[in-house]
Amino acid sequence: MQILAIVVSLAVTLVAVALFGKTIGHIVSVIKLGQPAGRTDNPGKRTVTLAKETLGHTRMLQWSHIGVMHWFVAFGFIGLFLTLVTAFGQLFDPHWALPVIGHWFVFEWVSEALTWTGLLSIIGLIVYRLMHLPKGDNPRSSRFYGSTAWQAYYVEYTILGVLVCILLLRGLEYQLGDGDKFHFPTTFFIGSGLFGGLSEHGLENAVYLVAMIKILISFAWMITISLNATMGVAWHRFTAWPNIWFKRNPGGPGGGTALGALQPIMVNGAPIDFENIEELDEDAALGVGKVEDFTWKGLLDFTTCTECGRCQSQCPAWNTDKPLSPKLIMMGLRDHAYAKAPYLLASDDDTRKSLPELVLAEQDKPLVGPADVAVIDEEALWACTSCGACVQQCPVDIEHVDAIMDMRRYQVLIESSFPSELNGLFKGLENKGNPWNMNPSGRMDWAKDLPFEVKQVGTDVESLDEVDYLFWVGCAGAFEDRAKKTTQAVAELLNIAGVTFAVLGDGETCTGDPARRSGNEFVFQQLAMQNAEVFKETKVRKVVSTCAHCFNTLKNEYSQLGVELDVIHHTQLLNRLVRDGKLTPVAPADSSLNGQTITYHDPCYLGRHNQVYDAPRELLDIIPGAQYAEMPRNQTKSFCCGAGGARMWMEEKLGTRINLNRTTEAVETGADKIATGCPFCRVMLSDGLTAKQADGSARESVEVQDVAQLLLASVKRGE
Repeated sequence: MQILAIVVSLAVTLVAVALFGKTIGHIVSVIKLGQPAGRTDNPGKRTVTLAKETLGHTRMLQWSHIGVMHWFVAFGFIGLFLTLVTAFGQLFDPHWALPVIGHWFVFEWVSEALTWTGLLSIIGLIVYRLMHLPKGDNPRSSRFYGSTAWQAYYVEYTILGVLVCILLLRGLEYQLGDGDKFHFPTTFFIGSGLFGGLSEHGLENAVYLVAMIKILISFAWMITISLNATMGVAWHRFTAWPNIWFKRNPGGPGGGTALGALQPIMVNGAPIDFENIEELDEDAALGVGKVEDFTWKGLLDFTTCTECGRCQSQCPAWNTDKPLSPKLIMMGLRDHAYAKAPYLLASDDDTRKSLPELVLAEQDKPLVGPADVAVIDEEALWACTSCGACVQQCPVDIEHVDAIMDMRRYQVLIESSFPSELNGLFKGLENKGNPWNMNPSGRMDWAKDLPFEVKQVGTDVESLDEVDYLFWVGCAGAFEDRAKKTTQAVAELLNIAGVTFAVLGDGETCTGDPARRSGNEFVFQQLAMQNAEVFKETKVRKVVSTCAHCFNTLKNEYSQLGVELDVIHHTQLLNRLVRDGKLTPVAPADSSLNGQTITYHDPCYLGRHNQVYDAPRELLDIIPGAQYAEMPRNQTKSFCCGAGGARMWMEEKLGTRINLNRTTEAVETGADKIATGCPFCRVMLSDGLTAKQADGSARESVEVQDVAQLLLASVKRGE
């Protein structure tokens, strides 16, 4: 038995190690096909972030019970490696133990603790998967829908098998030893119960057999994953660490996710200089049109995808029956990259011509197009609202939104292939500086009925040095009737609080957010450079904005143009003014008006993208005479309104409407007021509420209002 165990174990190990090394080399060569990406800045911060996310499981613990179980499984995988070394030694001597620490009780106790917790955790994860399989009338509701099921089962049962072998070996060691329970605190009963009747020779043969099985399970796993470079559910054990270390925004707000700013178009690792665009190489890829146009970090992202489906479970498009799943996007790009790799890695044309037909077919496959011919379904690409739920939820820091937006850029700028509704958006932005194609001369109409004068830069003040804030009104705040009420409410509240401000009036133009999120980087740059010039001329430093999209763009993206601004959202500023006693909410004089219920919808570009969750809630909490009701999906897990990613200007032709999904959730809280802090959200939720009121599923008295309007009504009661 011993000879057989040694020969079989060593043979399988040699094959596994050779294949594993070869596959690692192949994976590295595929990732290196990507474009340059500077991800080595702040090495100290990157290392600290990696340590936090690994040791603290900060990303995994967003789903607490799953995160705890995964922590024990992951650290069992790492901490029990020495038991594999021990198994090799036991092939030659069943009494063998690691030198120095092998019989140290601390090592033994920790090993047993990791084994038992790992065993219970992997059983828990297996049960969870079996309970949440894609089945029934709505299989899409499972986050495992579309994942490669056999790979997940194989990995889970491999871990289960290894852990069982460790416990059996511990029991056998107890029986072969002197029977000291102190060194086998949780496994002595296995030895006495299962192996108590065996002779010493029988015990030794059992050690050879179980050690061999443990080694075979471990290295069969290594062989299996070596034959499947796209087996992310296994390879993430190795690729997750570099993927986290090389993340775009290490140590930043919200765990440093790739949210907030969208990266500019990069060529050879550097952003395009739009002021000298004529110097750009005519063959430069504007965005991503082929899989090799992604950066090497993008290819590492695809390789690292674990197919866990957390991103899919939170995606508003997927949850309203659209073809977009961030997980399936990553899986599709990964499979395509590795299938096309032999062609890209071939040394010459003759070698390429001799490649299998499947490889040549992959080379000819368009990256984006109709679902039956392309890697990525064009309907899925344009369904994205850029809400960031996928990025925020991903436990291994994959940058889904960056990938989607780069593919959009290529479709718009190179292929001129985009939804027809965007023609009106682009026309309005280019010609009138706003997405509604309204005359810029009407940007001050919102201020006409206010009982005080709104100062305008260039007319009433020469520069922003003379006032506290530039009030960035935004296109919605200036032209959209519902958003105008928010603009007026904020202006009144600032006036009451004695905060001085001025606006740019017709000197303001769109920040460019809808252009950038729809892939038209040229229009974004045109608008942003125009605004940047105005900011420099008028000495803008502090800005308050009522639009979450403007807030995000001014705060996070204009620095790419050399403009550094101190940008605050109106809910943050108003909350500060209330705390400082400059604004005082008052209860209704009529007690019958007390008791109204308010719920709050988190705008994606305020919440997930910028981690502003508390300020609007604190404002709503202190409004006298009102009760606050939280929606089930809130804060980091809030559901999108459907307007982001320029979806505000595109028809929602597939599935059910995102805004109806969210409005239904708001109405079901029993709220009288649905509050938000973004004009896009207000439009979408108002439209959803109108539809629900029309079919009788919502009370006619329910209203959608901005937080500022609710605060103003309360403050005015005291005047």
